[in-house]
Amino acid sequence: MKLVVDIGNTLVKFAVFKQNEIVALEYLKTIGATDLEEIIKSYPELTSGIVSTVRDESLNFFHDFSQQVRFIEFDFQTKLPVKNLYMSPKTLGKDRIASTVGAWELFKNTNILIIDVGTSITYDLLTAKGEYLGGGISPGIEMRFKALHTFTDKLPLVQPEWDNATPLIGNTTESSILSGVQHAVLCEVDGMIDQYKQQFSELKIIVTGGDHKYFDKYLKNNIFAAPNLVLTGLKKILDFNEDF
Repeated sequence: MKLVVDIGNTLVKFAVFKQNEIVALEYLKTIGATDLEEIIKSYPELTSGIVSTVRDESLNFFHDFSQQVRFIEFDFQTKLPVKNLYMSPKTLGKDRIASTVGAWELFKNTNILIIDVGTSITYDLLTAKGEYLGGGISPGIEMRFKALHTFTDKLPLVQPEWDNATPLIGNTTESSILSGVQHAVLCEVDGMIDQYKQQFSELKIIVTGGDHKYFDKYLKNNIFAAPNLVLTGLKKILDFNEDF
């Protein structure tokens, strides 16, 4: 069994894999030595693991458990099963390249656009040759709501509505904000997909991230939803490095 720990901007996700299947998946606000010790005690069959973080914090405590679980820390120098053509790999978000590896495992030899909708919305392009080219970054949905509230004097902080279609014409300030943010972000993502399709034929669209269900319901373009794509990609990166 293998442990994958993904420390994101908002949450820490950890998954236990048995071969290629996730047998346990949990979320934490933070993770420390005590948390990791409890995880290892709960899953005594763990043999190795990988940890990835987008936060500026030390991960040294993971290596304190090396006698029980062999950990590797994912960074820009870690070997990958895809070719990274990004011009500044040191600054590339680890979640972005991990999701790309996960996508490659799902659809090899295919042009793939990976859209991760979370704190930010990221677009990442992987060619059918297994070459990662880069993509784009824009504000996530909740970030847009917070920006309207923070940078104005009178606009309220509105919570997104995921379960119901938002009316195009808002008849209150709150519903107008909902319309402006949620319709605009759908138009943005659909428009970006259309532009990528003009450059890359037979393009597979994968959507992942915390807000993927909203896009799965309302985008015009056909997509494949893969909510655990980053975790799957990190597991494949771990496997790839253990083969050397």
